[in-house]
Amino acid sequence: MPPARYPCVSMAPTPAESHARRSFAERIAARPLLLDGAMGTLLFSRGIPQRASLDELVLSRPEVVGAAHREYIAAGADIIETDSFSANPVHLAQLGLADRTAQINRRAAQLAREARDVAGVDVLVAGSVGPISSPLHGPGHVSAKVAAEAVRQQLEGLLEGGIDLVQLETWSDLAHLLAAVEAARRLSDLPVVASVTFGEDLRMADGTEPAAAARALHQAGVDVIGVNCGSGPLAGIDALGQLAPAAGDTPLQIMPNAGLSGRVGGTFVWAADPAWFAEEVPDFLAAGARLIGGCCGTTPEHVAAMRQALDRQFARHAGSDAVAGHAAPQTAGAAAGTMPGSPPSATPRPRTAGDDKKPLTLETPPPTGLATALSTGRFVISVEIDPPRSVRIERTLVAARLIRDAGADLVNISDSAMARVRMGAMAVAFAVQRELDLESLIHFTTRDRNLMALESELLGAHALDIRDILALTGDPPRVGDYPGGTGIWDIDSIGLIGILARLNRGEDQAGRPIGAPAGFTIACALDPTAADVGGEIDRLARKIDAGAHLIMTQPIYARAQWDRFMDRAGARWGDRLPRPVLFGVLPLHTARHAEFLHHEVPGITIPDDVREAMSAAGDRGTEVGLEQSLALLKEMRPFVDGTYIMPSFGRYEQSAELVRRVRAELIESGSAAAAMSIIGAGNPGEARA
Repeated sequence: MPPARYPCVSMAPTPAESHARRSFAERIAARPLLLDGAMGTLLFSRGIPQRASLDELVLSRPEVVGAAHREYIAAGADIIETDSFSANPVHLAQLGLADRTAQINRRAAQLAREARDVAGVDVLVAGSVGPISSPLHGPGHVSAKVAAEAVRQQLEGLLEGGIDLVQLETWSDLAHLLAAVEAARRLSDLPVVASVTFGEDLRMADGTEPAAAARALHQAGVDVIGVNCGSGPLAGIDALGQLAPAAGDTPLQIMPNAGLSGRVGGTFVWAADPAWFAEEVPDFLAAGARLIGGCCGTTPEHVAAMRQALDRQFARHAGSDAVAGHAAPQTAGAAAGTMPGSPPSATPRPRTAGDDKKPLTLETPPPTGLATALSTGRFVISVEIDPPRSVRIERTLVAARLIRDAGADLVNISDSAMARVRMGAMAVAFAVQRELDLESLIHFTTRDRNLMALESELLGAHALDIRDILALTGDPPRVGDYPGGTGIWDIDSIGLIGILARLNRGEDQAGRPIGAPAGFTIACALDPTAADVGGEIDRLARKIDAGAHLIMTQPIYARAQWDRFMDRAGARWGDRLPRPVLFGVLPLHTARHAEFLHHEVPGITIPDDVREAMSAAGDRGTEVGLEQSLALLKEMRPFVDGTYIMPSFGRYEQSAELVRRVRAELIESGSAAAAMSIIGAGNPGEARA
């Protein structure tokens, strides 16, 4: 194997590239990634009829599609593709489903992301976009303009669903493919993989030869050039060999069919077995491939065989300590590896080696790291992390490590937000603090717990040193996984704040002693963009009177939104709110993302000019979103005490980049302004006085 091709290649991103594309380039430069295999082959083997619309299954049989994704993840795939290959309006029109293009693609992306969450493995979700053609007339029947519009409609749904990269695959018309690339670039700044298919004469259906296709795609600026489908691994290697010299420094992909197919007893069978694919992995790598996978006829067994072969190959060239089986269970510490490009770790909350052995005392516990930071005027950075929809926590710990190493002071863990079932926030916080020594604030809702359970769990949280609590009422069950379920709501968030304050005084809600005063730092939520500003101010006052130490806001996108709120709140409290404020930001990444949040997510209002800027951003969407968030935080710095960053669709790398910029430009470039001390100010008796 030529050493120049493996294991390291030069793919340094240019300054114009987005953070998402830089991160992807670094990831495939560090190590070749394994894609999944055929979706259709697997679904047909699970009883789906041969003539069924595979794309429509995301609506009618989501459990089957989700299970297929999980099988490929378990087999060792680093990238899974959405079940959306033909989910474009041209194809769907033949089924009477053209008007559901966005819905089908959005759901396809959501199912892949949900499978990733359930598996608890850090895989990427690729939005699969096949060639645009009429099923009746073939690929040449539609114009490049029509193809571009079809891709636009399809990608809008995939982007709304939260894909990580765009996978244009099995294209045989170069003009259509280039139009699709341009459409993808206009919509987002995600990495774009462009994969073509060749006939036995190594030409595309439109007559284009591999070298010409590679040159055109390289000039178009795709992130990866690939070959897929075809007659099998050997033909794919031949095609890749002709692509490579003309591809420049663009990385390559290979996803061949499982050889040729035949029909036996009404069922298609494929010639190339998993062992053959494993045997060909070294040749795939030698030909320059950085992305490896399978197309028609390949199964989870093919992917598992390639996983083992790829790990063996990588171990020989990169050192045996660089590999751990992808699908094998890992310890939390081993799984939480540092992501490429991360700066040195931020200093975590101080602990001593003997902390675990200290005897219990009746003294009031020391303030949390969060309380100490706020009382000393440090500008606090917190990032929200969603617990996994799985029994596995490794991927969540990887995200938390990324956030910590970027310089965040703490993470906050959501509590089954939107009434979607996820691992308990307390368990995740305990793992993060134990494995990463990173302070964690948990969201704690009153939706799912009666009064007794609330107090019991809070006592347990304190014993586990989970003492930063955001008191919330919680989303109603009808919006989530179990719409027929019922909420409990013995009390609301204000009542929960009162319980926490009483525990800090050393007694439970009934006035009975709990052995020693607790040391919770109590946070409350605020929506400065609420339509009823007066009602929001009154509710905030009640939360403060109940004992809240800290205010955490919903995402805000303009200084004017804050000023509108403070114009009313100032009559009660003056220029600043009476408790420290963590200012909520949720960085945008596409125009579609901005419209979705504005129109469909309660509590988020995005001004017209911000949405217009995102629309004009084109393929710089992620960068523009980061610039907007940083500029707003700079403007708000005199009025707030920190920031609360909310990733969208699990885009933790974007949030980590914002953390780095905030730390470099708002904190390390100058001294932080003094913040109000919460020691003493949090005494509920004084607050009521």
